[in-house]
Amino acid sequence: MRKNTATKPSVCAIQALLMAFAFLSPSGCRNASDYRREADETAARYLEVVQEVALGKTESIEIETPADTLRRRLMIDQRLLVNDPASFGIRDIPTNLYWRSGDRLLPGGDDPSISVWTGGTNALEIGLVDAVRIAAFNSREYKSRKEALYRTALSMDLEDNTFRDIFSGRLNSSIGVTYDKNERDSISDHAVSHNESATFGVSRKFRNGIRVTGSIMANVAGMLTGDTRTAWGSSADLSISIPLLRGSGELVNTESLTQAQRSFIYEVRSFEQYKRSFICQIESAYLALVLAKRRQQNQDEAFRRVIRSTRRSYRMAEASRMSQSQFEQAHQSELSSKASWIASCQSFESTKDQFKMTLGLPPDARIEPREDDLVELERYVGRFARLEQGEYDMGRDDEEGRIVLDDPDSVDEGDLKSRTDIAIDIAFSNRLDFVTVRDQLEDAQRHLLIAEDALRAEVTIGASVDNFADTVGPRSRRAGEDHGRLHPREWSANPILTIDLPIERRSERNAYRSALIAVESAVRAYQQEEDSLKNTIRSDMRSMSQTKDNLQIQYMAMNLAERRVRNQEILLQAGRADMTVMLEAQDSLVQAKNSLYSAMINYKNQELALQRDLGLLEVSVNGTWKEADLVALGVLPDPDDAQNPRKAVADEQES
Repeated sequence: MRKNTATKPSVCAIQALLMAFAFLSPSGCRNASDYRREADETAARYLEVVQEVALGKTESIEIETPADTLRRRLMIDQRLLVNDPASFGIRDIPTNLYWRSGDRLLPGGDDPSISVWTGGTNALEIGLVDAVRIAAFNSREYKSRKEALYRTALSMDLEDNTFRDIFSGRLNSSIGVTYDKNERDSISDHAVSHNESATFGVSRKFRNGIRVTGSIMANVAGMLTGDTRTAWGSSADLSISIPLLRGSGELVNTESLTQAQRSFIYEVRSFEQYKRSFICQIESAYLALVLAKRRQQNQDEAFRRVIRSTRRSYRMAEASRMSQSQFEQAHQSELSSKASWIASCQSFESTKDQFKMTLGLPPDARIEPREDDLVELERYVGRFARLEQGEYDMGRDDEEGRIVLDDPDSVDEGDLKSRTDIAIDIAFSNRLDFVTVRDQLEDAQRHLLIAEDALRAEVTIGASVDNFADTVGPRSRRAGEDHGRLHPREWSANPILTIDLPIERRSERNAYRSALIAVESAVRAYQQEEDSLKNTIRSDMRSMSQTKDNLQIQYMAMNLAERRVRNQEILLQAGRADMTVMLEAQDSLVQAKNSLYSAMINYKNQELALQRDLGLLEVSVNGTWKEADLVALGVLPDPDDAQNPRKAVADEQES
């Protein structure tokens, strides 16, 4: 009975192949978590470098969901309705066929904004600083922008990999059976062959366009088992290519990397400007909530005042001291005031729900705004806008008897113009999106040079060197021949010369013309951005001046409305009040208070918007911010300056 002598070597070869794979491929022992940590480290490294270049500062961008968030804590503690565990967060998604959070997420800490929550089922009371911090860790839009920046960092890593040493490795195993019925004199009429090969290579592209590639292939089983009858099947090759005209030089070959780097810088700048806009958005939403609450309180106070007036009117009508029609007029006003009070309560609730959505919290969570922020805001704007009611100023007439009107401040003349010019210069230096548009003009000019290079002739020289071992077939293997060895002195060299004359350059010609048009377009984009920035700053400065004037007007209007109501209440007690005048005075007081608080909040929003548009608002990724001193920069007038007209008027009234 004949024995199959090929079985045992084949098993040994496969075992040797597995040993080689375990030894030569350490990356095969890495799991998904290792790759994830490597990606995080790579992205953090790129972000740190680019932030330093683009912003002159660095800060960590965390996209990992904390183990516990304020949203999750409120939903649990306040027992809010939940349809699916995903509402709590990614870490609460149950394990299933596709998802195992323990294998894919790193251990996380707590959401820093949780510190504002004391637990229990009571409402969460927050101020402006708390609101911004909560939004920085819970806003879905804000998280999406951070993730977009993170993905840009990973894309940058791929582009940067172009000019590194690129290693490759592959292990292959195959088994073949050859049957030959004419082989009568052999011990078997068939042969079993196996091939276990390992290929390792390295390639490198240099910044000047030179590319070098090398590889070596060997039969791993034969090398490790020492079977001299097994073909080693070794081969090696090395090639190099050097562009001389088109495609040569660092500018052309690094264009993709250069543009990726600049695009990364643009994304970092965009995120920085977005943070400033985000602060303005959250502050505006919070102050809108505070205003809605104050309007509801004003309407509540007005409703109570109308009820008291209606009751007094009823008693006076019963005592025949007031006509029945005047009482009915007061009663009708009470019903109207009740409808306004209900509407203000509903408006406050609706504004609060929308505010919670902006923060990334459930709309049914119970939160309340603090009153301290509005009190502090009233104290702040009162420095330059609040004036006590003085004697009526009749103004003056011209020689023809026409009333002379004092024109408001203009951004085209006087002190406001000089301060506007200062503000525009500041914006030119600090607005990151404006700097990006200016850099994009340089990108278009660089792209034009690349397109010009493509019009040139292509001349590339190179060479390749190869060494292939003898091959071994089944017959020679049975005969015991020792072939397949690598012969160090038997190399083949192949010089290469490639010439592509610029005869057909239709596509390159069109690309060049398009690149030239792109430069024109980039110039227009820069002009548009510059004019738009000027217009924005001029509008901001005009709005700041108007808001201050409006604040002063609203303070005076509220003083008059309060005086009217007090006078009418005295007349009502004396039985000499006109109910129509009384009701009009009460309505005017409510409107004056609402208008005053709206003016105060509009001023604060406008001031912060000016800081944003000037590029001066310093914002951290965690939701803290620092405002610049616009008075010290000469953008806003000093309210304590003796030359300030409002200060002069206030001093005159005080004296």
